[in-house]
Amino acid sequence: MKTFLTPTGIGRWSARHPWKAIGLWLVFVVVAIGLLVVTGSKQLQNGAVGESARGDAQMNKHQIWQAPLAYIYLHSNSLVATAPAFRSATRQVEQAMTTLGAQAKVQTSHNQHATLVGGQLNMPITSGQLQAAAAAAERTSPQVTAVVADVQASSGTDLKRAEVLSVPVTLLVLLLAFGAIVAALVPVLLAATAVIAAFGLLGPLSHLFPLDDSVKTVVLLIGMAVGVDYALFYVIRSREERARGLSSHEALERTARTSGRTVVIAGTTVAIAMAAQFIVGSDIFNGIAAGTIAVVTCAVIGSLTVLPAVLELLGPSIDRGRIPFLPRLRTDGSSRFWPAVVDRVLRRPIISLVLAAGLLVALAVPALGMHVSKPNSDALSASGQSALATQITTDFPGLSTPAIVVVTGTNLQRPSVRHAVSRLETLATAQGIAHPPFTIDPAHNLRGVDYEDGFAIELPLTGLGANDASRHAVDVLRTDLIPATLGQVHGIQTAVTGDTAHDVDFTKQMKDGIPYVIAFVLVLAFLLLLVTFRSIVVPIKAIVLNLLSVGAAYGVLVLVFQRHWAEGILGFHSNGTIISWLPLFLFVVLFGLSMDYHVFILSRVREGVDSGMPTEQAVRYGITRTAGVVTSAALVMVAVFSLFGTASSLDLKQAGVGLAVAVLLDATVIRGVLLPASMKLLGDWNWYLPRWLSWLPQTHAERDVRRGRQPATGGMPAIRPEEA
Repeated sequence: MKTFLTPTGIGRWSARHPWKAIGLWLVFVVVAIGLLVVTGSKQLQNGAVGESARGDAQMNKHQIWQAPLAYIYLHSNSLVATAPAFRSATRQVEQAMTTLGAQAKVQTSHNQHATLVGGQLNMPITSGQLQAAAAAAERTSPQVTAVVADVQASSGTDLKRAEVLSVPVTLLVLLLAFGAIVAALVPVLLAATAVIAAFGLLGPLSHLFPLDDSVKTVVLLIGMAVGVDYALFYVIRSREERARGLSSHEALERTARTSGRTVVIAGTTVAIAMAAQFIVGSDIFNGIAAGTIAVVTCAVIGSLTVLPAVLELLGPSIDRGRIPFLPRLRTDGSSRFWPAVVDRVLRRPIISLVLAAGLLVALAVPALGMHVSKPNSDALSASGQSALATQITTDFPGLSTPAIVVVTGTNLQRPSVRHAVSRLETLATAQGIAHPPFTIDPAHNLRGVDYEDGFAIELPLTGLGANDASRHAVDVLRTDLIPATLGQVHGIQTAVTGDTAHDVDFTKQMKDGIPYVIAFVLVLAFLLLLVTFRSIVVPIKAIVLNLLSVGAAYGVLVLVFQRHWAEGILGFHSNGTIISWLPLFLFVVLFGLSMDYHVFILSRVREGVDSGMPTEQAVRYGITRTAGVVTSAALVMVAVFSLFGTASSLDLKQAGVGLAVAVLLDATVIRGVLLPASMKLLGDWNWYLPRWLSWLPQTHAERDVRRGRQPATGGMPAIRPEEA
């Protein structure tokens, strides 16, 4: 039983019983889907933390509901609001919105060139209905522009488009890599079924960790990435072993012993990185962590079980469906590009190391000036709508994102409470942190009617809600104005919430949690690599290289999204910040995925060393044999992540660009230059292990060498003179 539960044992059983293995995998996928049907999915209603979470909880407890808002913005460069044509358009929009059930109010800007029509909704209104009202007004008065102030409309479309395109884009890249339809389909099918199984498991998991809407997208991204990676490791190694003359069955057994072990180690590393998100204590990150661990686990299980079975049944047929004129992924060292790169790096390791490290450090330096904020409706908008949001809040400062002061307690109809609220509004206006009109919900609470036990005051903040002025306004409210007003009234409790307060609290929790996340990931990754490679140098070097990759990705994000030069290229409106959840998310994802490549390459290098090769020879052997696989896997991820880089919503665009850039740097500069250069310079020190750690388990090859037998490293070919 102990032997059976190893990657080698599982792979051997699957290859000997392929139909049973495939059947069990399909049963697992169906059962996972059945769990979702039975348990349903529990959605995260609110991901707020800190004081804003407490305020939201009090609003829910006391049923202080905020009616949704709808606005249509009318603007003209040539007409003022009192002009007949402008007045006619405004009146037409007001009547249309009243008919739709909105409490339509008209506001006019100070420059008289814009009006804003709308307010709270009494019934659901679709975006299409509002668009129709705006279009009708434009037809009546062509000199007036009427736009629905709906800045979040593009977010859901972006996600659906990226999700739909991710599978065909992955298949296209693999077709270019393999040049054969069957070989390209196998990794895609494994990754797709792993994602489907993980979606099913999200049902019961959601009752432990309620899921944000973003979780499914992240699961799809990570599932396709690792599923394709692990399948590539397996497929390419089995093809390589068959090319050396082994039968299909023997090739699979050897693949299970080598690549199977690599898949387990790589998957464990990714899961460790993802688990670090639990440390933050955010419901949003808890859901993402649970979902990503589930999909990585499914990908590993599928790679160890159903993949050997499929490859056993296909045998040489895996290369069927050859497409003329397409290249074929080579792992036999006959490819020219990567061997040429590695040769030059190994001949001049110091220069290569300095240039590559200097490039990454230069890219990472701008990260020191990173500013983060949680996205609000403006940050989630398309470029045109974000510019519109800026214009609207400039013309109508009272419409800006409000801070919501939640007041709970007993006997809230006291004059002292009324006086404190009035004093708070006066001070907020005098200090310029909020703009009238202020609203109180429920509206009757300060109109002489007995209160229940709570109400909320909406104070439209200065700024756009996601800028420094708005965040400063929240801090002033919490630390100065509320303690000086409502805080002086006995028997009441207050909490400041709202989008900007969510931003302040969420960003603070992210900043407080990142050091612990980094420490958790680095320590556990170090221990895992120490046990895997029996070296204290390998894990230290892997951590340094991965941190360089992540730092460079951070720097690129700052250069692209905190500056304005790339706005026209990528089609966005910069708000001068990076989405607050992104640095932590990028760190855990990139660290996990880059460790996949590191483990895969070093496993081949270690095989060479264990078979008797000098370190430099083993480095050249390992990298030239794995470079094609790593490049193909990286291209898949870069292509999929780039889909999100084309999104109109700023948070998705930042995530896509950050992930794509980091993976590209990792697969080229890190693995193609820094890794071989550093290993050449360190020589045998790469495998240094203190005597007091000699109790760590040995690899099969090491045990064979100690016993005086030829190491079973998989039919390692002799190194040609040019490889020496």
